[in-house]
Amino acid sequence: MALKILYAGSPEASAKTLEYLYKNQKEYGFEIAGVLTNPPSAKGRKKDLTPTATGLFARENNLPCFEPEHLDSECRQAILPLGADILVCFAYGHIFGPKFLEMFKFGGINLHPSLLPKYRGCTPVPAAIINRDKETAVSIQTLSLKMDEGDILACQKVPLNFTETSESLLNDCALTGAELICKLLKQTAEEKRLPEGKAQSGQASYTGIITKEDAKINWNEKAEIIEAKIRAYWQNPGAWCLYENQPLKIIEAKVIAADNPAWQEKEKGTVLDFVKNEGIYIKTAECILCVTKLQKQGKAAMNYKDFMNGARNFTGTVLQ
Repeated sequence: MALKILYAGSPEASAKTLEYLYKNQKEYGFEIAGVLTNPPSAKGRKKDLTPTATGLFARENNLPCFEPEHLDSECRQAILPLGADILVCFAYGHIFGPKFLEMFKFGGINLHPSLLPKYRGCTPVPAAIINRDKETAVSIQTLSLKMDEGDILACQKVPLNFTETSESLLNDCALTGAELICKLLKQTAEEKRLPEGKAQSGQASYTGIITKEDAKINWNEKAEIIEAKIRAYWQNPGAWCLYENQPLKIIEAKVIAADNPAWQEKEKGTVLDFVKNEGIYIKTAECILCVTKLQKQGKAAMNYKDFMNGARNFTGTVLQ
């Protein structure tokens, strides 16, 4: 009899993990009994209620889908008839209490995209990018009552090349983690027990919710730090600054080691030049940030050439 799992997750990356598990469940000897996700939320100008990406995948594939506001007794009673043996979680957004975890014979496992105990919490991927780490990891851990403190069941390191955005890296981790989860579930089904984990060791660090103010560009920082933040905060909330007292998002950029004596006394944040085959040069504390994609508030994102066509006096402006 196949191992029954309840999958818990919400965002797009979590839906990718679910899709991989769904397509490979027969091969690895498990069955997705149901999906737990956040409730639909109001999106767009019309504020239409939209299911999470994970919830949408569940609906499209006729998987039992639960979208509770709270993991209370009513929720537990709804899920219990599934007879799920194990809870599999990736980016669900809630901490599971003891009564919830007790419903599963083999407890729960969680996909966490970091080299635990480094970057516990909800934003490990942006943290690795901002800190310009040479590598991160995908860790599969047991679900514990404390955030990201479970034993490590599997871990695979992921090298970083300083071009990743949070979205691209999270999606890569979602698929890498899905493969690890499938192997763990197969082993659990064959041995009729969850493999023994290893306690986390080393210095723990924590990440928190990213606010819009966190993503505001500080032109007194080095270009490489600003560029890393642009990739880390892409797409949400998006790195931004002020241009004519209005928010301006910087979506794509690169670091240029340009050196022009005429720029040395310019204020940091000054738009120095527009180079047609490269981008818009902006002064920072060290090196030049060459911006290639921007977005004005309420407007569509555009490449630097189209932007400059509509902002003839942009060169010489000091961005705040």
